[in-house]
Amino acid sequence: MRSSSLPLPLALTARLSPVVVLAAAGWALTSGPFAATPAAEHKEEQKTGTQSASAPSTAAASKTYAAAPAPCDSLADKTITSLVPGVKAAGKEIPSTDTKLRRTCSWNALKGYDYRWLDVSFEVMDTDEAAKKSYQGTVTEKSGGGDVPGLGDSAYSVVNLTTEDKQQTREGVVVVRASNALVTITYNGSDFESKKAPSTDEINKGAIKAAKEAVTALEDGRQG
Repeated sequence: MRSSSLPLPLALTARLSPVVVLAAAGWALTSGPFAATPAAEHKEEQKTGTQSASAPSTAAASKTYAAAPAPCDSLADKTITSLVPGVKAAGKEIPSTDTKLRRTCSWNALKGYDYRWLDVSFEVMDTDEAAKKSYQGTVTEKSGGGDVPGLGDSAYSVVNLTTEDKQQTREGVVVVRASNALVTITYNGSDFESKKAPSTDEINKGAIKAAKEAVTALEDGRQG
């Protein structure tokens, strides 16, 4: 007979890694090597000052998205509860260094012995080119997947299986670039009774479904 009272294995603490990655990304963009130098900022101010009010900069004109939407409201309740059985649809937003540019919401639950985790992340960048570069870096890092046609300007999906202490976990990641914004879905699951993981098809389809809804939420909240 299944029971949900057993504590989660220590291996699940690894699921918090997206939070660490987001925090590191926030540091890199605000304080790290990718942060703008005072000299560069001054030069840009001078350049902007020479432009007429009737001729805004190309970068400003082409910035489709100005802010990240509320991630915990980006998916339909029925989608959340179907992908993460037993979870409350409200979700939990992860603290961010800049909530205007980077926002993430997480859902996770253990129903019986079946565990699921879902993350939805939005990141808004200054230009389309910056988003393209970040997107390509992610695709290169997470090799072995494939393109997802008809989603954003470009989209990529990859599913991997890991085993720790004989327990399998299968995780799917979908990254979408839409103009100057990135949408990232992380979806994984395990069965702690059978020690097996959900099928690749289940995880991949679930992640792509969440990605489509998240991109729609991004487009609906477009500013500018």
